[in-house]
Amino acid sequence: MKRHSVRTYKSSDMLPREDQLAWKIAEVASDNVPLDNDVVEMIGNRMIDNASVAVASLARHPIISARAQAISHERGVGATIFGLASNRRFSPEWAAWANGVAVRELDYHDTFLAADYSHPGDNIPPILAVAQHCGLSGEDLIRGIATGYEIQINLVKGICLHEHKIDHIAHLGPSAAAGIGTALNLPTEVIYQAVQQALHVTTTTRQSRKGEISSWKAYAPAFAGKMAVEAVDRTLRGEGAPSPAWEGEDGFIAWLLGGPAVEYSVPLPEAGEAKRAILDSYTKEYSAEYQSQALIDLARKMGKTIAGQGRKLKDVKSIVIHTSHHTHYVIGTGANDPQKMDPNASRETLDHSIMYIFAVALEDGGWHHERSYAPERAQRPETVALWRKVSTLEDPEWTRRYHSRDPEEKAFGGRVVITFEDGRVMEDDLAVADAHPLGARPFSRPQYVEKFRTLAEDIVSRAEQDRFLETVDRLPVLRPRELSGLNIAVDPSKLGSPAKPGIFDRALTKEQGE
Repeated sequence: MKRHSVRTYKSSDMLPREDQLAWKIAEVASDNVPLDNDVVEMIGNRMIDNASVAVASLARHPIISARAQAISHERGVGATIFGLASNRRFSPEWAAWANGVAVRELDYHDTFLAADYSHPGDNIPPILAVAQHCGLSGEDLIRGIATGYEIQINLVKGICLHEHKIDHIAHLGPSAAAGIGTALNLPTEVIYQAVQQALHVTTTTRQSRKGEISSWKAYAPAFAGKMAVEAVDRTLRGEGAPSPAWEGEDGFIAWLLGGPAVEYSVPLPEAGEAKRAILDSYTKEYSAEYQSQALIDLARKMGKTIAGQGRKLKDVKSIVIHTSHHTHYVIGTGANDPQKMDPNASRETLDHSIMYIFAVALEDGGWHHERSYAPERAQRPETVALWRKVSTLEDPEWTRRYHSRDPEEKAFGGRVVITFEDGRVMEDDLAVADAHPLGARPFSRPQYVEKFRTLAEDIVSRAEQDRFLETVDRLPVLRPRELSGLNIAVDPSKLGSPAKPGIFDRALTKEQGE
């Protein structure tokens, strides 16, 4: 692994392509190195993970809308869409769109946190869609996915977006484009142009994750995947991109990030080095923002202790969560976001309120992807009372551990201090979630399968579940025609109510044209 310095250059300096971050990313993407067995295994795990959360969301309104848009782009060849029959094919960019929204909707798939945030599993829908459309093999697919994870995770390690209020999909667009380039075995030059195009069209603000958080929180990564497909298509046709994307005088770093005086350091594999970044990422046991995972486990533990002592939650005076900068300012009281304390807030907003999440987990002894967000649950008077007693504080030590490169020090949790009305104090801490690779119950293939079975129950038939899991088991040897087996079909009754009509449903009829 080599670290690359990335900063702004004046136009007169004429930074050579070979010294640009986009070119270095493209070199990694075009380096056809063998994949290690544990990487292949983990890619299969994440395919299962994505399918789990996608099928659980098939009847939710944002997915219904995205799927309806994609259905308007049905064609004889193309890619599959979760929920629909596998013999139906759609334009790959629209399949990536529909599947990307389904995967992201519940905020329940894999994560990587470092200088910035990411859900690297968002790379899978666009790469899979292109692989299905272009008749690629399972081996091509996993090579592309490995690259997508490699690039996004290393960008997240090196470049902080959120401090400049740029959304994390600005790392996803380039990584998905690079992954598609690997899967298609494209030359470095083509990938270089696609990566830069993808960066330009996927740079958005973080308002999508603040205030009245809407369904765009789920749509944003799907949009990045769709844009990546289109970027690769354009560059295959010989079209170029604004260059240098990151380093240009009027470019990304100069005007959207730290400015001309700031230098970033991005790690990337050297030529011939294995792509193993996916193993640095981790999935979620609970359907909530990742920085709440360890704190949910801690709430469950502390709730048992409180009950064991014969105490009541109504006697709690205050709960203070001492945690990292990211947790405090993104999902804590440091965000200064009144929506995070509002019982009428959307599911998307509650998902980004550690105050709400900790209160409910403390009361319920766990978390459920649907029941914990139900309006009647959020509006329960005793919950609201407890919720408003919760606050967060940044602790420099937890921030340091959050950014530590030492896996033994890495921490995404915090220390919780509960003070009761009688003055007694209870405190405990937890560094990583139980499901984290360093946690008490690390996820492996059986846990991913269990998550899939649980979320697919009453939605996907047992036979279809078994067929999908068997296909994933054969992922490295799948032939092109077998990639459709990575789709999951359900009975139409499980797809929810029809979507409201949009522009794509208003095509000019022959009669109108005449």
